[in-house]
Amino acid sequence: MNKFILLVNVLWLLGMLCPLSAAESFVTFSAGKGALCITESNISFDKSDYPGVITAIGHLQDDFERVTGRRPSVNGSGTDILIGTVGKNKAVDRLLKKGFLPDLKGKCEKYIITTVDGRLVVAGSDKRGTIYGIYELSRQMGVSPWYYWADVPVVRRDAVYALPGLYTDGEPKVRYRGLFLNDEAPCLTGWAGKTFGGFNHKFYEKVFELILRMKGNFIWPAMWGSAFYDDDPENGPTADRMGVMVGLSHHEPMSRSQAEWHRTDGSKVWDYTKNKFNFQGHICLGTSLSWGFLTILMTEVVHVPVERMTLSIPDMTLKAVTGVLTVYIAADFALSFKAAIDLR
Repeated sequence: MNKFILLVNVLWLLGMLCPLSAAESFVTFSAGKGALCITESNISFDKSDYPGVITAIGHLQDDFERVTGRRPSVNGSGTDILIGTVGKNKAVDRLLKKGFLPDLKGKCEKYIITTVDGRLVVAGSDKRGTIYGIYELSRQMGVSPWYYWADVPVVRRDAVYALPGLYTDGEPKVRYRGLFLNDEAPCLTGWAGKTFGGFNHKFYEKVFELILRMKGNFIWPAMWGSAFYDDDPENGPTADRMGVMVGLSHHEPMSRSQAEWHRTDGSKVWDYTKNKFNFQGHICLGTSLSWGFLTILMTEVVHVPVERMTLSIPDMTLKAVTGVLTVYIAADFALSFKAAIDLR
């Protein structure tokens, strides 16, 4: 058993030590051959692009100011940095047709950063793709995703340059990537109350920005005495605007927070209000009985032959199969951990 534990630990460490896949470095702070100076830039974008993209562009302006002390203009004369989403920006669409943005259209959450005709282009296949490209530029300039939450300092630079080439992370390997604010009371709850007035949209704006800067797309919001959609009517629209998907935790079905359920005094409608024998519009007798019958079916009908079959397997065979499967699962975990830790 000790040898087995050692093997699992070795596999886990190998997963940790494997190099993570990410865009190559395209930002430098000294002039070089072909390098494009973007220190004093004008950012060009289409006002009809996604609101989340425009929000991220505002953050990019802030990041330039943190790094260089100079704030880029937007949609002014000249175009040093072009930012846009396929189908939302005509200039980006023209570059796509000319072949400057290969394998971008129709992809999921993918961005391409390149230089074309003396300007830096940040293009995304969709809303989050463009947002990730913007924040990748910020990250390579030296602004950590944790600049706010962990007070990570930003190194000031006299100049910022973009190297020629084509840079991308590709498509994410993990579909949903994000944070779960679990067991947040009392520490986070108290701090959020003092700083923002509670778990409102001002608080979640900062959380969503962190998630997107780390190339995430998903959140399970605070749930101890909190109800995401009920605490602040702007929470949901803010998530949608910025480009973050919202779920609820393990015991809160159908996006209905348990805290919101407890707040109900009978004045709020629920999906089961038109069903007979419902309880405060939350619990439906028919559904409850169906789950009960399903439980009996599983335990009394399905589990019995499965148990009988399992117990009939010779002990040595069971141990051998268990060992092989354990090694396989450990290796799969190591590879999955390596891919997921990048939050691509």
